[in-house]
Amino acid sequence: MNKVITDHHVCTRDKDYVFHLNPHLFGLDGSTEISGAGVTYLVAKELCQDCIDLTYLAIVGACGDLQDVKQCKLQGLNRKILEEGERAGVLKKQIDIRYFGRETRPVYKLLQFATDPLIPGLTGREDACISFLNEYNIPLKDGDNWRRWIDLKLEEKRKIVSEIMKLLLVKGFGYKIAARVLGEVYILTKEDKGTELHDAKEFATMLNATARYGESEVGLNVCLGDRDKWFKKARNLLRNHRQNLVNGLQLARDEGIVERKFLQYFHAGEGIKDTIVGIVTGMMLSSGEVNTNLPLIGFANTENGDVKVSARARRELADRGLN
Repeated sequence: MNKVITDHHVCTRDKDYVFHLNPHLFGLDGSTEISGAGVTYLVAKELCQDCIDLTYLAIVGACGDLQDVKQCKLQGLNRKILEEGERAGVLKKQIDIRYFGRETRPVYKLLQFATDPLIPGLTGREDACISFLNEYNIPLKDGDNWRRWIDLKLEEKRKIVSEIMKLLLVKGFGYKIAARVLGEVYILTKEDKGTELHDAKEFATMLNATARYGESEVGLNVCLGDRDKWFKKARNLLRNHRQNLVNGLQLARDEGIVERKFLQYFHAGEGIKDTIVGIVTGMMLSSGEVNTNLPLIGFANTENGDVKVSARARRELADRGLN
C-alpha cells in the first residue's frame, strides 16, 4: 500500500518507506525543532498554499510534544511556523506564567498543580494555595465564579509571579530555575477566550484526552473546525480524563511508593489505564509527596497482558545526565 509518513521521532532510513518526511533525516532535531504536526503542516502547505491558517495546529502539536519546554519557547522550524501563523493572524505569542490552565483553571488550582518549576510549599497543597492568594488579597471568586489566571488584573499577576520567584530563590533553586516561571505562551486568536481552544497547551491536552481513550475521531473533527457536537464530546472526554487522573493519583498513594537506592516505583496493576500511567507518574512526582531526587517509575497492566512502564524525573536530574 502506498503511504506518506510524516513524523518527528528518531528513525532509520528504510527503502520500504519511500515517502517518509522526518527532520532526523535532514540533520534536524525532531524532539525540539519540529513536531509530527509541524511536518504534516509543511506537506499540507506544499499541496495547498492557502492553508497557512492551519499553522495553529502545528503549534498545538509542538506544545503537546513539550517542544517549548527546554528554552521556555519554541525554536527551530517551529519558530518559522509560528511566525507564519502570526502573519496570518491566527496565532499570537506573549510572555506570561507558564503553568498549565491559564484559560480554564481556577487560579488556586493552577498553583496547586504547578510544575516546572514546582512551587515550594504550594505544589500539591490546595489549602496552602488558597491561603497564599488570601495572604496577598487576591480574591478567589468574582461572584459565584472562580477566577482564572486570565481574569486577574495585571498587578495581581505580577504579585503572584514575584512571590513564586521569591519562594524558589529562598529555597535555593537559583535564578535559572526561578526564571522558568515565565515564558512564551501561544494564543489561538480565532478561538473564544476562556476555552480550552484559546491556549495551545490546553488545546493539546484536550486532543490528548480524545486519543488516549480511543476517540481520535473526536479530536480530528475538532481540528477540522467543529465547535458544536464534536467539541462537546471532546470536553466530556477531557472531564473524564481529569477524573481518571485524580483516581489514578489516589490509587498510586494507596498502593504506596517503593523507594530503592537509585529509583522509586509503584505498580498500579489494572487500576490505572496504561495509556495514562505516564501522566499519573509525572503528576505524582510533582505532588510534593515523593522523593524528587529519584526518578519515579510507574507500572500498569495492558489489556493484552503486557506491562506498560513509564518513567519520570525532575529536569534537574536530566540536566545532570540521567538518561
